[in-house]
Amino acid sequence: MRIGVDLGGTNVRVGLVDEGRIVRMLAEPCKSDRPEDEVVEHILSLVGRLMTPEVERIGIGVPSVVDAAQGIVYNVVGIPSWREVRLKERVESRFGVPVRVDNDCNCFATGVCRFGEASGFDDAVCIALGTGVGAGIVIGGSLYRGRNTGAGEIGSIPYLDRDYEYYCSSRFFVGRGTTGREAYERAVAGDSGALELWHEFGGHVGRLMMMVLYAYDPEVVVLGGSIARAFDFFRNAMHERLLEFPYRNIVERVRICRTQVENVGLLGASAL
Repeated sequence: MRIGVDLGGTNVRVGLVDEGRIVRMLAEPCKSDRPEDEVVEHILSLVGRLMTPEVERIGIGVPSVVDAAQGIVYNVVGIPSWREVRLKERVESRFGVPVRVDNDCNCFATGVCRFGEASGFDDAVCIALGTGVGAGIVIGGSLYRGRNTGAGEIGSIPYLDRDYEYYCSSRFFVGRGTTGREAYERAVAGDSGALELWHEFGGHVGRLMMMVLYAYDPEVVVLGGSIARAFDFFRNAMHERLLEFPYRNIVERVRICRTQVENVGLLGASAL
């Protein structure tokens, strides 16, 4: 048995996992506006509710730059009070089992490679499209973190007048007076304006994919996150943009899909 924690600025999910199956899960709004100790105690209390003598390890994914070796997280996105938190040390001292901490997109990639669409592939890029844009990079079957666990921060790469995160996340829709959820619901209902918006969005995601192909040339690209739920509405526009990529054999051979695994980031955290 293991426990996985998927921490975000909006929600925190904690799951008891057995052989890749979530036995029990708790999900609550994250106390992101509270002091550091209060947020940590909230996580500890959720973990404590699932803790059993059979739990061998705890894995935690956070939207932050992480010192994975020491389990220190820095400047967590969405939790202003978390500037430098020795999370591994604090959780281990409470529960007495090994704890591993990693970036949330690395947990997503771990989950997709262990339990989802990237299993069996040696080279994969797993991209989370949600409030922001981030990626977990797998090269030769191993997760590549970079020296400071920042290897997948592709959303911060400059693009047009902003960066990829602005055009390929929920910020794209907020900038046009709506939300990703509302645009999705309207598209499901057949609203032409929403469908056009998703088509425009797909063009930007296509540009993001081109950058990923230039940089990594992976076998598979797997999308996740709340925005990827609408993949069917922006997939065609994404592929249309990819027709501009100069190396046709690369585009033809790469597989691009959306993960169908629920809570895959939590599963990945449990597998750290």
